[in-house]
Amino acid sequence: MNLATSGPAKGVHTTPDNNPAVHQLAPPSAPEAPVRVLHVLDHSIPLHSGYTFRTRSILQQQRALGWETFHLTGPKQGPNKKAFEQIDGLDFFRTALPAGPFARLPVFNQLAVIDVMEERLFDVAREVKPDLLHAHSPALNAIAALRVGKKLGIPVVYEIRAFWEDAAVDHGTASEWGLRYRLTRAMETYALKRVDAATTICEGLRAEIASTRGIPASKITVIPNAVDVGDFSVGGVRDEALATELGLQGMQVLGFIGSFYAYEGLNVLLDALPALLAANPAIRVLLVGGGPQDEALKAQALRLGVADKVVFTGRVPHADVQRYYDLVDVLVYPRLKMRLTDLVTPLKPLEAMAQGRLLAASDVGGHRELIEDGKTGVLFAAGDAQALAAKVLALLAAPGSWPMLRSQGRSFVERERTWAHSVARYQAVYAPLVARTRAAIRARQERSARKLAAAAAAGQG
Repeated sequence: MNLATSGPAKGVHTTPDNNPAVHQLAPPSAPEAPVRVLHVLDHSIPLHSGYTFRTRSILQQQRALGWETFHLTGPKQGPNKKAFEQIDGLDFFRTALPAGPFARLPVFNQLAVIDVMEERLFDVAREVKPDLLHAHSPALNAIAALRVGKKLGIPVVYEIRAFWEDAAVDHGTASEWGLRYRLTRAMETYALKRVDAATTICEGLRAEIASTRGIPASKITVIPNAVDVGDFSVGGVRDEALATELGLQGMQVLGFIGSFYAYEGLNVLLDALPALLAANPAIRVLLVGGGPQDEALKAQALRLGVADKVVFTGRVPHADVQRYYDLVDVLVYPRLKMRLTDLVTPLKPLEAMAQGRLLAASDVGGHRELIEDGKTGVLFAAGDAQALAAKVLALLAAPGSWPMLRSQGRSFVERERTWAHSVARYQAVYAPLVARTRAAIRARQERSARKLAAAAAAGQG
């Protein structure tokens, strides 16, 4: 099988000298052998998203534990002439785009993705010989993994990172409880009932799965989002030249750094700005990033008469992001209340706390799981511009509370939300499945040995 060169969706093969590390693998039957995991992913680095950054952190930390990890991405990685590539020291097997007339039809195109994923995963799994298959959202990956796991006798773990039907509603590609929504939800439930174990990123998702999908809570383990605290320093120095360039010198800056999706609720922050300015004319809003709501937010600022008090930087190079963080006095996360934001914990507030930043966030479920009001940040009623203004003004007026908020936020991350702490939770999920796989391998080996011994004895007779 050529796993290291490009090829069509069917009949992709590899040769030993293309990827020798894979071809020398033997089944890890010994109890003390390193855990070997084949991850099944929607997409990966070099693409940039919260999904790919979480994946990279998980893989790096699993390898730090001494585990062997292998990684397959689906067709949503995009067109790629390579079927195998190495990015940041991680090896990724790629899957070709599905072909044929059905690949372009709604619903059928999702089935086509499952089919090509199944075929590609079957080939890779036979080469890698993993202890387990670990599929990650969406459910298409889990179903492909279940098919291959059944054929090869490999247990399957499924990680739900979000309910993709809810994300589709926010992005406008599906209506809540419409046909596509219900089909996606049904597919997820189907997978959850059949995998050997499930993981998810937060308590909100775990509770919803257990209460509405008929899945025992004991089957679901939370592997929370986290950060590498070593990547974040506390007490960054304000870049006065950049502040002057942006017209922020001497101002109190409320900031948001990220993607401008509707569910982020940045319109609520702008709605609150007139009241904020009436109480404190030195306030400015700094919005770093971009996204679907970019133009709508600029139009809103004009309509409210505060366009000269809002700085839109557009997207900035990753290497420069810290300079913008260092300009911000209070980071604001005004997410709107909906299923998506109530169930899923975001990563940005954790990054802010890791830097010892002051933050104000709406009281959606995902924020409440991370932020304790008055201890690690402040919370305000979601969707309420007046509540946002009141909480932020009170925070700015109480500098005596800032050291405590900053310290406790950083301590929370160091104590509970490092990747080392989060990824260690996989050990309890994997251990019984690895033991089962290796016991089955040893049993097959013993049967083969007995058959060979019997054949040798019969030949001597």
